[in-house]
Amino acid sequence: MSTGKINVSVENIFPLIKKFLYSDHEIFLRELVSNATDATLKLKHLTGIGEANVEYGTPQIEVKIDKEGKKLHIIDQGLGMTAEEVEKYINQVAFSGAEEFLEKYKDSAKDAGIIGHFGLGFYSAFMVAEKVEIITKSYKDEPAAHWTCDGSPEFTLVTHDKTERGTEIILHIAEDSTEFLEEHRIGELLRKYNKFMPIPIKFGTRKEALPKPEEAGDDYKTEYIDVDNIINNPSPAWTKQPTDLKDEDYQNFYRELYPMQFEDPLFHIHLNVDYPFNLTGILYFPKMSQEVQMQKDKIQLYQNQVFVTDNVEGIVPEFLGMLRGVIDSPDIPLNVSRSYLQADGNVKKISNYITRKVSDKLKSLFTENREDFEKKWNDIKIVLEYGMLTEPKFYEKAGDFVLYPTVNDTYYTLAELKEKLKDTHTDKNGKLVVLYTSHKEQQHSYIATAQEKGYQVLVMDSPIVSHLIQKLETDNENLTFARVDADHIDKLIQKEDTTPSKLSEEEQEKLKGILEHVIPKANYTLQLEAMDSSAAPFILTQPEFMRRMKEMSQTGGGMMGFGNFPEMYNVVVNTNADLATRLLETEGETQEKLIKQALDLAKIAQGLLKGEELTAFVKRSFEQLA
Repeated sequence: MSTGKINVSVENIFPLIKKFLYSDHEIFLRELVSNATDATLKLKHLTGIGEANVEYGTPQIEVKIDKEGKKLHIIDQGLGMTAEEVEKYINQVAFSGAEEFLEKYKDSAKDAGIIGHFGLGFYSAFMVAEKVEIITKSYKDEPAAHWTCDGSPEFTLVTHDKTERGTEIILHIAEDSTEFLEEHRIGELLRKYNKFMPIPIKFGTRKEALPKPEEAGDDYKTEYIDVDNIINNPSPAWTKQPTDLKDEDYQNFYRELYPMQFEDPLFHIHLNVDYPFNLTGILYFPKMSQEVQMQKDKIQLYQNQVFVTDNVEGIVPEFLGMLRGVIDSPDIPLNVSRSYLQADGNVKKISNYITRKVSDKLKSLFTENREDFEKKWNDIKIVLEYGMLTEPKFYEKAGDFVLYPTVNDTYYTLAELKEKLKDTHTDKNGKLVVLYTSHKEQQHSYIATAQEKGYQVLVMDSPIVSHLIQKLETDNENLTFARVDADHIDKLIQKEDTTPSKLSEEEQEKLKGILEHVIPKANYTLQLEAMDSSAAPFILTQPEFMRRMKEMSQTGGGMMGFGNFPEMYNVVVNTNADLATRLLETEGETQEKLIKQALDLAKIAQGLLKGEELTAFVKRSFEQLA
């Protein structure tokens, strides 16, 4: 038997481990099962190259609870350790950086990046255990070793009669950590961190029905046997080659990742790169709502099939945070800290690679089956539009597949749109004016007026559309967007010819005075326009610039303060409409009723007449029928 002190001069390392190593003590199980996996995979490698003269077999890792004895066992069939190796790897190497660790992290030791730097993974066991034992037998022909430590720097190391190759870690669970003796808690942790570990993990047994014998009668009772309960899937879809997987395999893996998700994803992107870094994974596009809801914590990050985090900020471009799936990279440390990610060059390369891969996939989906891509457009557009605004590398490629649908469900790329509209939508100043609606039903009358003139109207209804069109206008010379209700159509796309007014200047001044007397100045700006006599007598419009700035400041960006502006509208009165002449010919109450009725009708066209005003309008309209 040998006893000794762990190679560390600072005696308070264990309390520090317990208190600061991780803010979440549950990580200990991930660390110990990861170590067991490494030991097994190393053995596989050594037997593969002929360095270990033993049978690899079909090893598994077992996690076992002894509730009465207050112990938790983690058992592997990996390469094991000799007494000399225990001395070297457990007593010395693990603490070679202990003093530096203490110095560096005593004030901010909750940074999760520390275990990986100092080889302290095994010692995370002391966060939940008052004593830890290691019983280990090497694949080499040497006696087994038994190491014991009670959380102080003293340890004992003796021989043991274990004959099977591998390592057993026994945790004597501390009084403040008895939750880790509960089956449901350990099962939950194994499913969270080790669900896709490459070695089968046994956790208890489960009953499995035996097949019914052919000669069995009607009174046959199903027989069950106990089988190992393997809690993980050692070969998840992302570890396979895309050529070996069918669509059905991708859908099944999606359901394995998100068992509570009932809708299938729209499509997937299989990531697979080995230079200049290693990365595999599968990203899924789920159906999106109109909201820019950053569904964070939907993409899971793994390192060699060990779960690391579902906070992938910095690794996955921000706009793809709305997707789901898995990314696995050995080039990302198991203990990710935010500051590490921000400083790491590999991470930026990974982010750029994912952006490029997603762009390429979208382009190929668009090219190979445009009709199908168009059908899915409304379910994915919010991600792509957000990507255009936030990721320059994505914006560069977006022109190849980002679509602009019209109210008639025709879809154009920006280049196609410019070509299609150039003859009809170019105004007298040579600007191409693209008309759009943010609400097909609400702005129907304006859309109808534009279509009567032979114009196309796009549907651009996402909450970030004001930001997007601002960017498109900046990057495309002589291109401007105007919402279809921003002004009368002849003003939105001004041509050379102007319509003369039937009213003289004197009559127009008189009409203006009559209207100003009834229409409240606080919410409306009056505008007299000579338009086609068949056009509506009163039209409510909302100036493009003001409305756009207001929308942008409400969704972040834009000019500050605009979000607090009241809703302002222009009342455009058609001086060539019969109503304009009639207003000049009437007086008093009749004149006021006509103006109110016309203004209310204009409000209805904008979907603005509500509540008390709507009730009064309906009552007034019925009275006119009497």
